[in-house]
Amino acid sequence: MGSFMGALKPDDGRTKVLIVDDSGIIRTLVRQIIAVDEVFNVVGEAADGFAATLAVVKLKPDLVVLDIEMPKMSGIEVLERLKLLSQAKVIVLSSVAQAASEIAATAKRLGAFDVIPKPSGSVSLDLKPKRGRQLLEVMHAAVGLPPPDFNALALRAKERGPIESS
Repeated sequence: MGSFMGALKPDDGRTKVLIVDDSGIIRTLVRQIIAVDEVFNVVGEAADGFAATLAVVKLKPDLVVLDIEMPKMSGIEVLERLKLLSQAKVIVLSSVAQAASEIAATAKRLGAFDVIPKPSGSVSLDLKPKRGRQLLEVMHAAVGLPPPDFNALALRAKERGPIESS
């Protein structure tokens, strides 16, 4: 059985997001990036590809942020299955899927909306400053929303204070 954490927050009408990455650190960073934008609700996380397919069926996310290199089932295998299981848009966030790579082309051919490379390997601790804005822009585009207002997001984040890690 895969490692799947669901229903982190109840369905509240916002765009439902599933985060799939074998690194708990990356899942936390992605959750923190998404938390500044009230349009999105992280409804679950999965630590491997098998758990991701179970989570997609159970949680019915609108959007999946998906790693490629994972145990039990790769992100590419997940993409192949998602075509049959879900209408969710998929954004690949991976250290192996650089923009012009063969893996990125395969991911797009299998239905990924976009591919965002992790900035410095599989555990990119610099993900928030280097790819946070890009991830939110692509997430907005994937669900047909206008680009985020980063000034308003920054102001809201400042008013709320620090984001908790879970």
